[in-house]
Amino acid sequence: MDSQKKQEAIRKLDPMQYRVTQENGTEPPFQNEFWNYNEEGLYVDIVSGKPLFSSLDKFDSHCGWPSFAKPLGEEEVQEKLDLTHGMIRTEVRSKTADSHLGHVFNDGPRELGGLRYCINSAALRFIPKTELEKEGYGEYKKLFEQA
Repeated sequence: MDSQKKQEAIRKLDPMQYRVTQENGTEPPFQNEFWNYNEEGLYVDIVSGKPLFSSLDKFDSHCGWPSFAKPLGEEEVQEKLDLTHGMIRTEVRSKTADSHLGHVFNDGPRELGGLRYCINSAALRFIPKTELEKEGYGEYKKLFEQA
């Protein structure tokens, strides 16, 4: 993603999306778009549009934010040590746009690998499985055909 395209995408963000992705903010729990959302599809970076997570890996962690057992792949999600707020955590960021997404914890369901990617809805855009082709994500349709 070139700098100009990134800046154009950032200008289109609403205040909460900007605070979360660009200033490492956190949206309120239980008061965000995807914490209790159950449609099938892809969750992509609100800035770059790169695919990050699948609804097939989403689970209800009762924390008030969307939670995923794993990212779609390691190509677009990176983890960094976060020592802010007097805690030791692992921050999750998108590689292409360097958007702050949330944090990953090791308290997820054991049967799903034990991780909980706790992600801010404001960092995501949802692409329903029925719209994947139209939105340019047709290669991901096969994920939902196997489910």
